[in-house]
Amino acid sequence: MAISNSPENLDQQSNIHQESDRTFSVRRRHNSNVVNAVPDSSSPETVTKHSAVDSATETSSDEDRKRIGNGDDRKEVANSFSNEEAYKERIGTGEGRSPGPKADVPVRFSYRASVPAHRGVKESPLSSDAIFRQSHAGLFNLCILVLVAVNSRLIIENLMKYGLLIRAGFWFSSKSLRDWPLFMCGLSLPIFPLGAFMVEKLAQHKFIPEPVVMSLHVLISIASILYPVFVILRCDSAVLFGIALMLLTCIVWLKLVSYAHTNYDMRALAKSTDKGASKSSNMDYSYDVSFRSLAYFMVAPTLCYQTSYPRTTCIRKGWVIRQLVKLVIFTGLMGFIIEQYINPIVQHSQHPLKGSLLEAIERVLKLSVPTLYVWLCMFYCFFHLWLNILAELLQFGDREFYKDWWNAKTVEEYWRMWNMPVHKWMVRHIYFPCLRCGIPREVAIVIVFFVSAAFHELCIGVPCHIFKFWAFIGIMFQVPLVILTNYLQNKFRNTMVGNMIFWFFFSILGQPMSVLLYYHDVMNRKENGVSR
Repeated sequence: MAISNSPENLDQQSNIHQESDRTFSVRRRHNSNVVNAVPDSSSPETVTKHSAVDSATETSSDEDRKRIGNGDDRKEVANSFSNEEAYKERIGTGEGRSPGPKADVPVRFSYRASVPAHRGVKESPLSSDAIFRQSHAGLFNLCILVLVAVNSRLIIENLMKYGLLIRAGFWFSSKSLRDWPLFMCGLSLPIFPLGAFMVEKLAQHKFIPEPVVMSLHVLISIASILYPVFVILRCDSAVLFGIALMLLTCIVWLKLVSYAHTNYDMRALAKSTDKGASKSSNMDYSYDVSFRSLAYFMVAPTLCYQTSYPRTTCIRKGWVIRQLVKLVIFTGLMGFIIEQYINPIVQHSQHPLKGSLLEAIERVLKLSVPTLYVWLCMFYCFFHLWLNILAELLQFGDREFYKDWWNAKTVEEYWRMWNMPVHKWMVRHIYFPCLRCGIPREVAIVIVFFVSAAFHELCIGVPCHIFKFWAFIGIMFQVPLVILTNYLQNKFRNTMVGNMIFWFFFSILGQPMSVLLYYHDVMNRKENGVSR
């Protein structure tokens, strides 16, 4: 350090830097096509100078390198680098080139032992302050490889243990013919929207008073629910077809409620404007009952009625075909996972509330992976593929069918983001009407979860012919989880504790437990029916 910091060395080092900077500035001006940086090579004087320098550089290659390595005659060597071609020949192979931002300065001049190696306060890439500012593409690739390796082992183990369980009658069989009453019931559901349209037409022309209008809408909506429930309970149909019919029924019911509520509100607004109330510039107070708007609403991917929607300009036919292919592939993948993995696990398990605790935990954990895969495939198929296909065919513009629910830090955020059509319906037709009636916000949230739990129980309990309210209890259990995760989020800022709790109760505990409970209850019901 004493040698490197001596006055002679510093003076010599500054001279070398000055010379190198001068030669490199000449080189940069030449590369940037500056007109006066290099004289015309066609003149005789320039040709003579170039030839002289070239001959000089050819005879002094080895000696110059030795001088540079020993630190002698550095100024002479630096001057010899003033020629562009000689400089490229010397460092073109990477010799003496700096990897830093100043690539023109040789390494031996810039990275000296006296240069500080630590120049600022920096965090580790995986520390809490810097983890979200770093790219984790490599770790993401590692997770994918680990998932592929683990699932490949599970696939091989399953095939060795059970063989291929998919048969020719996987999709349809002769037993599917017994479900024709459910199919006919689904086809007859449009009579209820037609009845609601007739009621609104009568109300528009003021043939019936407002209390009669509301009473007729209530009767139509109740009948639209009870009719499919009666058909499913009377027919011993497959559970899957019953769930499909109940989902369709719930969608029709939600649309009917939105249609009646929106038209009631538009009638009230039209009456207020007739009495001289001030109009808002961004609100449409026109009240018109159109069959075309109702028909579009009943098939559109939304649950909230309005007279017009944002529309796109064209239909992308190639895009629709690609999405349909993906829909078929992922639907088949769901069926494969259910038949090959979930069915053997539940068939060889005991009732989770009646058997050994350790065995129940083992079955729940073993069932958590395939049920999570099925649920993710279901979400992708319905909310992303099917709703987008339907929106493209109908030129429906608002396609925010979900948000980034996988990043939800609380259970409340998850329920607000994962199913946007239902969320908008709940907010529009239940939550805010409750607040306008003076109901506290916490009570309004409980009412929203109560309605959601009732429909979950209808969609699962009715097709299974079991009314033990497992689905209802599971949804209502979300209320204390909302309180818990909100408390944790307020206490520990910028953490994902609530997100971990959500994933644990939702995928690790909730879904596998529900599958086991309903499967064993269905099997017990069938065995008791056969024994009788």
